[in-house]
Amino acid sequence: MQKQYSLKELEKKANEIRQDIIKMLVVAGSGHSAGPLGMADIFTALYFKVLRHDPKRPNWKERDRLILSNGHICPVRYTAMAHAGYFSKNWLSTFRTIGSKLEGHPSFKKISALETTSGPLGEGLSEACGFALAAKIDKATYHIWCLLSDGEHQEGMTWEAAMLASKYRLNNLTCIIDRNNIQIDGYTEDIMPLEPLREKYEAFGWHVIDMNGHDIQEIISTLEEAKAVAEKPVCIIAHTIPGKGVSFMEKDYKWHGVPPGTDIPGEPPKAEQAKIALRELRTLQGKIESELD
Repeated sequence: MQKQYSLKELEKKANEIRQDIIKMLVVAGSGHSAGPLGMADIFTALYFKVLRHDPKRPNWKERDRLILSNGHICPVRYTAMAHAGYFSKNWLSTFRTIGSKLEGHPSFKKISALETTSGPLGEGLSEACGFALAAKIDKATYHIWCLLSDGEHQEGMTWEAAMLASKYRLNNLTCIIDRNNIQIDGYTEDIMPLEPLREKYEAFGWHVIDMNGHDIQEIISTLEEAKAVAEKPVCIIAHTIPGKGVSFMEKDYKWHGVPPGTDIPGEPPKAEQAKIALRELRTLQGKIESELD
């Protein structure tokens, strides 16, 4: 039986995950920082409260399916899975090394319970639709969750999948959009504007919910609400802060695709970046733990 965590315990877990993300990126010397840090609260809510899953039975037939379309944020998924007990936390230090199961984009051939191999952006929602259709045909009761970046909504394939999900009334499908407003070259609204994003999904026949991606209680209640929608697929627009928890990374697109230890003009010296990041996160950890006492 899955342990029942309090909201404060979940906040503590999300902060622990952020610290491990920083550590694994530093050891690897490559990888994405902003997105994984920004999605830590949502992955914590999924793996420790909402998902129907069993780390001891990673291929359990009745498990919920979690499709990660924006595979570059895999550090947060790997870390959440390690904390949940899918594999040893020691694996995190092997991220992006030759022969590691923790590749720079997740591969279902390397780790049980990964449903797909992700890399090229824009494919995840189509894959999730396939899983949802198959579940309908099989009369299966598990839910399909699809994590998407906002930037990949600049690709047409995503909208083709959105139409298909509406046509087949895939009420067993929920997509969660990481609306952090950044991509590797800048801010989404400068590169290729996405707004009005909510109205677009509604026009495509989806039930849409906006969500604060850093409020654990709101995340949990929103995800549970999504599962209760009976007539159509659900799109959750999760408003997140890229680089959440690390002051010099927050809302800064320059940290989209690089790890701490990168020489970026105007940022802290690269030798100090990881120390600053971990110090800030550990300070927050102390505040959370004091509230738990």
